[in-house]
Amino acid sequence: MEIKVCIGSACHLKGSYEVIKNIENYISEHNLEEKIVLKSSFCLAKCSAAVSVEIDNDEIISMSPQGVNMIMEKIVKEKCL
Repeated sequence: MEIKVCIGSACHLKGSYEVIKNIENYISEHNLEEKIVLKSSFCLAKCSAAVSVEIDNDEIISMSPQGVNMIMEKIVKEKCL
């Protein structure tokens, strides 16, 4: 699975680096290092939905630093099991 997090201007201002850190923590805590590749992107073309995150080239979603665990549990963990 591949997760891309936008680090462009709008997303950066809304906490993209904190989102990345929280995703890294989730991956580590759930031993998903072998199943998830985390990447950054300079623009996912959804600036109004910042922080923009794309999972496996699916629809781009908006993720807040506080919502990472909920979204990871709901979407990502299902795809990795």
